[in-house]
Amino acid sequence: MANPFSLLLPALIPSWNFFDVIAASPRVEYALADSRDAALDAWTEFRPRPQSLSPAVMLGRLLWNPRWNESLYLVSCAERLVEEPTAHGEDEVFRRIAADLAGRADVASWLSFRLLFVDPTGGREVLYQAAPRLLADIDVR
Repeated sequence: MANPFSLLLPALIPSWNFFDVIAASPRVEYALADSRDAALDAWTEFRPRPQSLSPAVMLGRLLWNPRWNESLYLVSCAERLVEEPTAHGEDEVFRRIAADLAGRADVASWLSFRLLFVDPTGGREVLYQAAPRLLADIDVR
């Protein structure tokens, strides 16, 4: 290794071109139903951001926040699903939602999710909607 500092420099001084485009992230919403063909009307935002946080909670989240890291991964999966839908991306989103619902007793048996963008004026555009899956068939490992 000729110069280890040259390898460390990009990590210390970030590039201004880190983001290709700055755009709104997709929001993930899910709906539950009793049958595959039931109307999906009651959509719920998955892991909504809290309205406010205390300074102590913010400080703690700087040091340890695995749930937020997983939510960032989910946003990354959602962005890729919008660009190029794959079974793996869809499986990952289903897996995360099903894992959060696993402890609840009042959950219907069919699960679907959709990805939508909300523009600054409040307009909502659905860019992707997954076909419903039987909740019991989703591997939440």
